[in-house]
Amino acid sequence: MSSGQIVFLGAVAGLTIFLGLPVGRMQSISLGTKSFLSAVATGILIFLLWDVLAAAVEPVEEALTQGNDGRFAWLAVLLTGGFAVGLMSLALYDGWLRRRRGQAMLGPGAASMAEYQVEQHIVTMSPSSWLAVFIATGIGLHNFSEGLAIGQSAAQDQVTLALVLIIGFGLHNATEGFGIVAPMSGDEVRPSWKFLALLGVIGGGPTFIGTLLGQTWVNETVSVAFLALAAGSILYVVIQLMNVNQKLGYKTLVAWMLLAGLFLGFATDFIIEAAGV
Repeated sequence: MSSGQIVFLGAVAGLTIFLGLPVGRMQSISLGTKSFLSAVATGILIFLLWDVLAAAVEPVEEALTQGNDGRFAWLAVLLTGGFAVGLMSLALYDGWLRRRRGQAMLGPGAASMAEYQVEQHIVTMSPSSWLAVFIATGIGLHNFSEGLAIGQSAAQDQVTLALVLIIGFGLHNATEGFGIVAPMSGDEVRPSWKFLALLGVIGGGPTFIGTLLGQTWVNETVSVAFLALAAGSILYVVIQLMNVNQKLGYKTLVAWMLLAGLFLGFATDFIIEAAGV
């Protein structure tokens, strides 16, 4: 299989994230249905958090068991720092957005009208839309690492492994698309198709980029850094979704759907494991 074909299939694996995005345009749904969608999305993201952390910690533990203290210390610091940056950067940015929303009606001041209109559009987006952007960002970091795995397998002439990874990650991404837009389902204002496409690019595009880079160059340190950033970002999103679930009520339904989302994540992961990866 040529490099071009592997890159194309890596892009396909990323594009499956678009399959779940139309759910974000659902309107006139009950609170129970919204709780259902939000809880399943939360379960999927909890699985992704576990999956990402497991992959990030593995090389750190390997360095420790091999007695390579210097590398262990470096990777441990990178893991801790990346996780903190991924978590706190979204928390701080979310706080900044909330403050800017409070100032949104004060006028453009000394800024140009064009700049003001762009900023107004950003800060006046609904909280559910921004939560969808945050989810897409965390998933995008995670998918970049998946792309690296696909590209590296192809670079080592492990074509069968690369194909299995593409299929498995493609299934993963299909569920992740749903997880991105679940918070927006039932909103009074439908998200535009352009906005949904942007979310798809943020969440799925890194799979293609990772595949492209993984074929020519891969670095364990870079992989750990992106996995740690993804884990921190996903944890912040899970916290926000849990707040949404609590406000919606339906505690028993939420508990069942959390399990359903978690098991769905494991089910797609088992497809990869069944192939002996």
